[in-house]
Amino acid sequence: MSQQIQIYDTTLRDGAQMEGISLSVDDKLKIAQLLDELGVDFIEGGWPGSNPKDEEFFKKAKDLNLKTSKIVAFGSTRRANSKVQSDIVLNALLKANTEYITIVGKSWDMHVDVALNVSKEENLSMIKESIEYLKLHNKKVFFDAEHFFDGFKANLEYSLEVIKSASDAGADGVILCDTNGGSMPEDIKSAVLKAKEVIGGKTIIGVHVHNDGDLAVANSLAAYESGARQIQGTINGIGERCGNANLISIIANLELKYKEKILPENNLLKLTLISRQISDILNLNPADHQPYVGFSAFAHKGGLHASAVNKDSKTYEHVSPETVGNNNRILISEQAGVSNIFSIAERCGIDLGENPKDTAKELLKKIKELEHKGYQFEGAGASFILLLLELLNQRPKFFELVDYRVISSSKQLAEATVRIKVKGEVIHTASLGVGPGNAIDNALRKALNHYYPALKEFQLVDFKVRILDGHDGSSAKTRVHVESSDGSTNWDTVGVSANIIDATWLAITDSIEYGLWVKLKDKSPTEKISGKSAHIELH
Repeated sequence: MSQQIQIYDTTLRDGAQMEGISLSVDDKLKIAQLLDELGVDFIEGGWPGSNPKDEEFFKKAKDLNLKTSKIVAFGSTRRANSKVQSDIVLNALLKANTEYITIVGKSWDMHVDVALNVSKEENLSMIKESIEYLKLHNKKVFFDAEHFFDGFKANLEYSLEVIKSASDAGADGVILCDTNGGSMPEDIKSAVLKAKEVIGGKTIIGVHVHNDGDLAVANSLAAYESGARQIQGTINGIGERCGNANLISIIANLELKYKEKILPENNLLKLTLISRQISDILNLNPADHQPYVGFSAFAHKGGLHASAVNKDSKTYEHVSPETVGNNNRILISEQAGVSNIFSIAERCGIDLGENPKDTAKELLKKIKELEHKGYQFEGAGASFILLLLELLNQRPKFFELVDYRVISSSKQLAEATVRIKVKGEVIHTASLGVGPGNAIDNALRKALNHYYPALKEFQLVDFKVRILDGHDGSSAKTRVHVESSDGSTNWDTVGVSANIIDATWLAITDSIEYGLWVKLKDKSPTEKISGKSAHIELH
């Protein structure tokens, strides 16, 4: 077997054991297709015979026409004191009709004694006979040595005897598992080196690491440095308890830091997109601060940082974000400097006038005043653009508020009535909605659609409310964050007021005004969208 590094994904099996995740067969098929598109070597599809969903998955997976990945069926060794020929699990694995099979067995003597309640010799026989039976049916077999690193500490001789038995039985790979996720990198290194010494070069050694000590990526890389050539994990590190080793970070580190060729040519560029697509299928919000692919992985807030990044991104970026399909952002907040303003204005094509430095300083002063009142612009880029345009006397006035009111009922319905002036004409409309935000949005659209048909493309996709503590004994305020989309681009706005309805009005009107400004002026500053929907990208 080639000693090239193999990436083995277990998102569909071990990752699916994460609390709050439930995958349909269709979900699993979609994720498998994306993993193949990324270019991982192996996709662990599930446990045949354990549930109807996995049975159906393996039947349908045969029609996926995968180009780079092999589907793997997962199961356990034969039951204690039974024959392999009649073992339900082993025969279900064969029935799945995959080229590769992974079976798990005990390598910690405490588990053999307590969990299995069998002799150490019987455990070795279970492993040996199961592998030989699968090999007899021309299957390629990986053996997961469960709890290997804990077993190595407790009874070194027995844990090594387990993996040697698996190797001698013909296993194509022996995978050392940190099942409890508590090992340290030095533990991993010494155990992998010893395992290599015992097994020799005839069987590939891999690792399967959990993240209970927040070291799963570090431990996986430590194993690689010690000679492991298969690394198992999940996309975005999902999994039971604290999760599994994050393959996204592992792949990026191996390619960019260790200069290993892990994925097919140019596929590293797909890393961010596929990470987020899989999160979407899993119905999980992408982690903003996830290394390499997070929305904030290359975000710069401090003025000195932004200034340096504008001159040379290497000053505050360990790799180019584009290498993993991500991009950098300059944030606006009370901590921002003049350079942040210059950078964003340039990226948005906004002229700061004859005295750009004075304009930037004035804008920063205004931002600090507003953030003291509860505004937050780093997550509301569209409101920031409108604030900048207003300071430059360039903010468009698509309509003028005359009056509005909102009435809420006990049935979660709200009615919004608005009177606005558009092109000299006063429009009076009313509309129902699920909650005040939806009602205001519906009423405004109803009033404006005739004048601005582009509004029909816009939709409100997220609405968040946060109650803020008052400053200096003042009453609490409400911050409303609105996310909108035209189907291809998302933008974010914010409104703050002591009254939740007024805060909602401010955020929604900003959203509509910004969207119309982009459409009608053809000046979109959002040329590249990262896929994260909670914030606007300022480019």
